[in-house]
Amino acid sequence: MIAVIDYGVGNLFSLKSSLAAIGAQAETTGDPEALARADKLVLPGVGAFGDAREKLAQTGLDAAILSQAERGKPILGICLGMQLLFDGSEEFGFHAGLGLIPGRVRAMRPVVPPQLKVPHIGWNALRIVRPHPLLQNTREGDCVYFVHSYYATDCERHTLATAEYGAELTAAVARGNVMGCQFHPEKSGDVGLGILRAFCAIG
Repeated sequence: MIAVIDYGVGNLFSLKSSLAAIGAQAETTGDPEALARADKLVLPGVGAFGDAREKLAQTGLDAAILSQAERGKPILGICLGMQLLFDGSEEFGFHAGLGLIPGRVRAMRPVVPPQLKVPHIGWNALRIVRPHPLLQNTREGDCVYFVHSYYATDCERHTLATAEYGAELTAAVARGNVMGCQFHPEKSGDVGLGILRAFCAIG
C-alpha cells in the first residue's frame, strides 16, 4: 500500500486518481502510524516551502518521514514535496528542509532569462542524466508538466533528469530509497503514469 501524505498542501485528488488508474492501492493519510504501515510513501506539495515545512513539523509528519526513510522505505516527493527533501530553501528567507538529499532550493529568476515567464508552467522535455529504476519507463525527450518558481541546485550527484527552460533545471533526483520529481507525474499523461508505475515497482 502507498501512503499519500496529507499535510494540507498537496493536490491529493489527482495523485490518488492517477495511482488508482495504474491499479495501485493508495491511502491518503496524515497519520504517522499509517506511514509506518505503508510499503511506500508519496510526499506531494504545492505552495510555499516555509509554510509546508511548518505544517510537517506541527503534525509530526517530518519525524515520521525521516524515520521511514532511515528504514529504507521508498519515498517519492513531487513538486514542493521534492523540494522539501533537500537541505533547505531560499524561498522568502532560508528554511531548513528534511535533509534527505544534499542540495538547496533557489529562485529560478536569476538563471532563467527575463523573456521567459516565472513561474514555469507547462510541458517540457526531459533530458535523462543517468539511468534509475524510477525512470525505467521514461525515454529521452519525453514531456512532463511543470508548475514552479524555485528549483533544486547543488545536487548534481543525485540528479536523474533535467529540463531546459532557459537553463538546465533539475527535474528528477534520487538518493538511495528517496526520490523526487519537480514535475507533476499525475498531470503528465502516459509518461507520468509510467513514472508512477516505476515507483510502485521499486522494492
